[in-house]
Amino acid sequence: MITGDMNIVGVIKMFPETIEVFQSSGMGCIGCLAAKNETIAQGALAHEVDLDVLMYRLNDAVIQKKNAQA
Repeated sequence: MITGDMNIVGVIKMFPETIEVFQSSGMGCIGCLAAKNETIAQGALAHEVDLDVLMYRLNDAVIQKKNAQA
């Protein structure tokens, strides 16, 4: 499960399927320096993204990928 206190780049490395969610949420600077040190919650705040919605979408992307592989 992905949580808001997780590092953005770390999440992307573990779950590449989340890249589209970050980008479609307005967090397109995934490769920027800030993303390397920023948590999802910090990034959401900086980009004025609803954290609860973002967390739901990130975790849903991971679940969908697991279900597709099953």
